[in-house]
Amino acid sequence: MRSRRSRSAAISDWRGSSWQRPWFLALVALVAGLGIYALYRHRVRNLVAVERVRTRIATDLHDDIGANLTRIAILSEVAQQRLGHSNGEDDLLPSIAEISRESVSAMGDIVWAIDPKKDKLEDLTRRMRQHAREILEQRDIRLDFNASAGAPELRLDANMRRNIYLIFKEALNNVVRHADASSVKIDLTVADSHFVFSIDDDGVGFDNGHEQDGNGLLSMKKRATDLGGMLDIDSVPGKGSRVSLRVPV
Repeated sequence: MRSRRSRSAAISDWRGSSWQRPWFLALVALVAGLGIYALYRHRVRNLVAVERVRTRIATDLHDDIGANLTRIAILSEVAQQRLGHSNGEDDLLPSIAEISRESVSAMGDIVWAIDPKKDKLEDLTRRMRQHAREILEQRDIRLDFNASAGAPELRLDANMRRNIYLIFKEALNNVVRHADASSVKIDLTVADSHFVFSIDDDGVGFDNGHEQDGNGLLSMKKRATDLGGMLDIDSVPGKGSRVSLRVPV
């Protein structure tokens, strides 16, 4: 009788303490590791799939829609030349050509924004520099572009890159259209986990206390808010303007 009780007690002790044994702990660690690895592989597959979709969309937009818009612009200009250079208000061909060129430019921005190969900060900096040169130099506006070398490999998602770039473009468009400036200074940097850019011009400026119509300031501020950033616009009549954006990255 005692032997049976002793055997039962031993079996009970073995079962009660089995979870503390090395082989059991190793088994639990193995199962947990396999689960984590499976989740990691699933996430990687999803990221790869998203990048492939982005690449395909960018390629399709560039090859199909972008090419067709370019053809429209070229054909409109050719038709205008054949029909004569009319400057009348009822001449629609120049308007068609201009809209087509603007559409090609906008399409290029979209293709760039969703291209997974352009996710680095240095890609954004390069495109901003290129756009600033193109839009300012053709109007004889002197450009001083400074970009810090910090964090060039930093990756930015498509939405952030697109909104930062569109704020930048709108700010430069305002300079070209309204500032009557002779020089523009642009500074880009990354500091304290924030991407910061500022645009200073020596133009006519404007009264910051009055609401400005038709220059996209509200759209710029909304984009900055959507990014969790802050947009500051300072200007004094006759003393130029300064636009600065600070976005967490």
